[in-house]
Parts: sequence; C-alpha cells; structure tokens
Amino acid sequence: MPDYIYLLENRLSQVQQNALRTVRDLARDAQMTVFLTGTAVRDLTCGNPVRDLEVVVHGNALNLKSGVTAAGGKIWGEDAALRTLYLCFPGNVRLDLASARRAEYPKPAKPVYHWTSIQEDLRARDFTVNAMAISLNEGSYGLLMDPSNGVADIEARLLRLVSNYGFLDNPALLIRATRLKARLGFDLEERTQTRYENARGDEVIEHLSEHERSRELEQIGHEEDPLKVLHALEAEGWMQHLFPAWTAAKADVDKLTALHDLSNELQVQGVHPDVSAAQMQLLTAKLAPKDLAELKKKMLRPGFVEEWNHLDAQAAEFAKVLLSKENAAPSAAYTLFTGYAAEAVLWLGFTTKQEAVKKKFENFLKEWPQARQKIPHALMVELRITPELPGYADLVKTIFLQLIDGGLTTNEEIRALLEPHSPPAPPPPVTIKRTRAKKGADAKAKARLDDEDEDADDLADEDEEEDDLDSLDLGGDDLDLSIGLDDVRVALPVVEGEEDDVFARDSVGDDELDGELDDAAEDDSGDGQDDDEPPPRRGKEADKKTSSRKAAGRSESRKDGSTAAGAGLKALALKLDLTEPSDPADLDEADPVIDLEEDEPVSRVRTTARAPVKASSKQAAQPAKSKPVVKVAPKPVKTAHLKAAHPAKAAPVKTTVAKPALAARGKAAPPAKTVVHAKAAAPAKAKGKAANSAKKR
Repeated sequence: MPDYIYLLENRLSQVQQNALRTVRDLARDAQMTVFLTGTAVRDLTCGNPVRDLEVVVHGNALNLKSGVTAAGGKIWGEDAALRTLYLCFPGNVRLDLASARRAEYPKPAKPVYHWTSIQEDLRARDFTVNAMAISLNEGSYGLLMDPSNGVADIEARLLRLVSNYGFLDNPALLIRATRLKARLGFDLEERTQTRYENARGDEVIEHLSEHERSRELEQIGHEEDPLKVLHALEAEGWMQHLFPAWTAAKADVDKLTALHDLSNELQVQGVHPDVSAAQMQLLTAKLAPKDLAELKKKMLRPGFVEEWNHLDAQAAEFAKVLLSKENAAPSAAYTLFTGYAAEAVLWLGFTTKQEAVKKKFENFLKEWPQARQKIPHALMVELRITPELPGYADLVKTIFLQLIDGGLTTNEEIRALLEPHSPPAPPPPVTIKRTRAKKGADAKAKARLDDEDEDADDLADEDEEEDDLDSLDLGGDDLDLSIGLDDVRVALPVVEGEEDDVFARDSVGDDELDGELDDAAEDDSGDGQDDDEPPPRRGKEADKKTSSRKAAGRSESRKDGSTAAGAGLKALALKLDLTEPSDPADLDEADPVIDLEEDEPVSRVRTTARAPVKASSKQAAQPAKSKPVVKVAPKPVKTAHLKAAHPAKAAPVKTTVAKPALAARGKAAPPAKTVVHAKAAAPAKAKGKAANSAKKR
C-alpha cells in the first residue's frame, strides 16, 4: 500500500497543496473533520495526474463559504440541496467542498439525502475505486479509509459498483462508467457488466437528472483526452441524452492537437496551465452559436463558463503587458511568462498573430533555456554552494536571468557574484595527538598482551596434552612407563643418590648430550660445579630455543636411530662399556602411560627396564673394584602435564632409580624400575644433579 502522506506531499502540485491546506485550516477552525475523497484519491493510488480535488467535511460545508473567499478562493458554484461549494483557488485549482451524505432513491434519479459520517458517505458512492478517502485531520493525517476495497479493484483495473442497484437508482452511472473506461482503460467487473447491459436495455437513462447531466457535460472538457471520451460516449449513444447537438465532428481536431503540444512545451519551462477552458473552446469550435449558448447554460459551474468566455480578453491583456517597455529586457519578459496566469499565456501563444509576441514566445521556449547550460555549477560546488543551502534556487535563477541579459561574460564576474553567497569553510578536523610516553606505555601494554596470548596458547597446548594423557589407562598411583615393549635393554649402573632421567635422554640432541658428557667428566674430576649450587638462569629466548631443539631431537630419534639423539645414547653406552640395544629407536617406541591424580599436582612416574643388565667380562673379573660412574645431570624435562593450572613454578620431581646391586656382583639383575614421585609439598633439597635440575625447572 502506498504511503499517502508522501503522495500528498509529492504528487500534488504546489498550488494544489496550498488549496488543500487552506480548506483544512478552515475546517479545523470550524471544528469539522475533513477528508480528501473521490477521484483525487483514485488518481493518487493509480499514479495518474490529479486534475480535480474533492473534500468532504462532517457538517455543513456551506458554513465555510466566507472563509474561503477571505483566503483568496473563488466561488464557482453552489448547491444548497447538496451542501456543496464549487471552488477555484489561485493557480486555477478546482476543488469541490461537500458535506458527508448518504442518498436514498425512492424513485430513479430522485435522491433523498441524509447527512452522516464519512464511512456512510463512502458506502453510498458509485464505484469502489471512487469510494476511498484520506484523512486530513491531526493525529490521523494520511490515513486511508477503503471500506469497499477499492485498492484491490485498482490493482485489478476493474470498475465495480458499490451498490447492486447503482445503475437503476442513478442512471448517470451508465455515462460515468463509459467515461471512466475511456479515461482509465479499466474494464467493468463481470457482474457490473451484466447490470450495465440490463440497465441499458431497460432504458433507465431516460430518468437522467439535470444535475447529473450538467456534471457529465462539463466533465468532458476536464478530461485529459476529451476527444477519446467524446467518441466513446457517442459510440454508446449517451450523447443523445446529454446534448445531441454536440458530437466529435464539431471539434477542431488539428488545433486541439496543437494546443496540447504547446501546453507540454510550457510545462517544460515551468508554466502549468489548465487546458479545460481552451479545450472546450476547440471542442465546440464548429457548434452553432445558438447550440453553444445552450450548452454553456447546462454547465455545472458558472465560474468555469465565465473563464471560458474570457479567454480572448485575458490573452489580449497579457499581450499588452508582454510588449510593454517595462518587460523589454529578456529577464523581465521571462519573469512575466512564469508569473502570469498560465491559462492566459497558453491561449495567447496559441492564438496570437503578432510577430513581436511570437518572437517573445520563441525566445522563451527555444533560445533562453539554452542559457541554463552556462550556469557554473562546478564553481558553485567549489565555493561550497550546494542545493542544500537556503536560497540556492533563487541564486540559480538570478544567474540565469543575468546570463540571458548578456551579463556574466567572464569568470571574474561570476566569481564576484557567487563569493558573497559562499558559506565559510568547515573547521579542520580535530586530531588528538598522544604523547611519546603514552605511546611507549601503549607499546608495553601491547607487548604484555602479546606475552599473555603466547602463554595462553602454551597453556592451551598443555591442556591438549593433558587431555590426551587423561584418556590413557590409569592402573594405579605409580605409572609404569616401558621404554620398549619386548626389547632387551641394558640398565646403567647407578650409584646411591644419582638418578638417570630417561626422558632427558629422549629429549636431548647431539650437542646437548655431548655437553652433558663433558660436564659429567668435569664433575667426576672435581672441577665441575658444586652440587648444591643452583644452575644459572636462562632467558625466555634460550628456553624457547632449547625446547625447540628438544622437540626436534625427540622427533628425529623416533624416526631414525642414527639421528642426533640416538648417536648420543650410543656414545654414552660405549663409554660406560654397556651393550646397546639392537635398535636404538626402540628407546622411544613405547608411549608413556601417565596418571594424574586430582589431589596431587604432579604425577608419579615409574619406568621399568625389561632387559637384565649384562655385565662385561672386565667387570665380572673385578667385582671388588667399582668403576667410576659418570654423573649425568638430567636436563629439564618439558612435562606440560606436570604443571599446575596456575602459572607458578612446578613442584620438584624426585627421581629414584633402583640400584643394580646384582650387576655389581656379576649376576643378572632383575628388571630395574625408575619411579618418579610427584609431591604437592614444598620442594625439599634434593641430592646431586637431579635436585639442581628440578630447581632449575
């Protein structure tokens, strides 16, 4: 459904809006509700030009007569029986002001009126497309009332009777239906078409009232294409009942076409004449004077007949003013064309024989409009003179008038005219500059946020590892981590208080393992670092590099036993005179099984070496002597699953390796187990390199 507030403000001409506003104000002052009804609402909905306005009020519309004349409106006619005023406002705006009524027909064409509400008025109308109203009252402005669903019939392009007995009660509806079909291109609804044929066959047209005859005769002259309507009425035989002497043959067709062409040219230049009176003059050009006088007497609005009769006089007066010395300049003549009565301008341009007048019309229609192309719109934009500024239209008109007078020939003259109207430049945008210290603080904050994001990513990775470990089978408090499945492993001889970190061997690379061996040798000789002295701190970058190297070494050792990690283990085994396993990669073949207890933040890890320790022949021969044991300080193991949720230091891990006592005596030792106990208590002082390693972590 269209927005009727928008249509009222954009589809109506400015003079029509002024007339409607005047009537609305008068009705409000008289405490009457007011509505726009009839053909105007239909044309707004259809998208057709609005030619006539019809306004209905609750109350007696005749009481507004004095207010209309005081507001500048003309009374073209009055019907006391219908309580209707036929008005004409400036700009030749036709407006019918009527009271809301309902008609009863005890006899055909003999109505009895009852003054009622707008709803009853709409239900007593002729066709559904005309039975709509738009409220002009405060609080409901633009509200559409359509009790007969006329909008649907407009969309279907159908004419439907509101009352089933419409043709019988008011025979004028037969003529109106034919005229609307020719004007709108609509068809009669099926049942309406049947009733139309029945009423036509019953000769109900013989009961046509004089009031309806006058209305339909005058309406022919107000049509946009009157010849088309006149032909349609003749074809149906209705002109015999309206006015038999008036036919399409009485019209001057060629001049009527030329009149419409001139009217279109004037509208392009901003002059909008009402062609109704001029059309009637040409439609009846060949009618006998006696018949013409009789026809004028039958017109509904005497004011319209008066305008028709004074066409020649108004044109002559306009010619006199146009050729006066005051309007000799092109700008003055142009202003006169656009400000004078449009109907007089139209009729003078159509009927004049004077060359001077013709030259003026030619300049107005052909030559002067070319000056619009010289209006400096680009310079106006440069000077910030845009259509949004107040007075923009007047400034453009001033430039145009000076251009047609031959002025503003140079850019300097144009700029001098425009600069006083140029608004000041807008202030530059305010830029808030932050101090250097604040920028540094922001950088530090950003760096801190980046570090927190990295820590969060590390925690997320560790949580993923914990999830993977949680899915493993947890058999008890101590976890049994098998380095190999069925491999035969050699247990290293370990002296009391020294630990062997299998995970460290798994996670180190070539360089680090060799470094450990060197450190072990130094410790053994007494030149190394004291056991109780804590290891030096390392930065974050060193920790990251070490972690990456550990990961790389671990992954390589799992793929190939000859990699850096495997080679380091082999060297260590040879140095200790141990037998290496047949496949060094088997050291990492079994995945550890880790159990995390909810009450303990660190897990207990038990590593079992399945293969018995084989002692060498030299060792068997000298059981009393103990070979120097190389102390290997275990490197920090990256055990993400041993970290607590809070990013604090992890608790120290105590690693206890069962002593291969039987190996020292030359006997086969039972499978050794490595147990890692994780305690929630405060870290105690560990023995040897393992304690220092735990503190370092």
